[in-house]
Amino acid sequence: MSKDFIHKARGVSGLKCHLVLTTKYRRKVLTDPMLTRLEGIFRDLMEKWQGRLVEFNGESDHVHLLLQYTPQTEPSKLINNLKTVSSRYLRKEFAPEINQVYWKDVLWTNGYFIASCGGVTVEQLKKYINEQDRPAE
Repeated sequence: MSKDFIHKARGVSGLKCHLVLTTKYRRKVLTDPMLTRLEGIFRDLMEKWQGRLVEFNGESDHVHLLLQYTPQTEPSKLINNLKTVSSRYLRKEFAPEINQVYWKDVLWTNGYFIASCGGVTVEQLKKYINEQDRPAE
């Protein structure tokens, strides 16, 4: 159980989200070594944000991340940091491959997809809440 939650001084949280980042113009630039390196970059960054990378995978033009984060984390700031730092590292470490596709200092598109997710469905949660032992009047 404790592995599924982040324990901090004043609370326990289980916030998770599915994040999808796409390459600029959906160009098919990502290779297997790049995806392996991205996973390491994202894992390290999530530790710095006091969260964790639960799962990662991708294709040549996009990546999927399952992230766990704390209530204090602002998702937009986290995503901006993930995109900025990963782009910088990848453009530096894989310059020949990326420079064949992009002539500007870009890797990711400006947008992203994010969706919250959890261990139960909304219907299960509604049922649980409705079945609480509420005191009678």
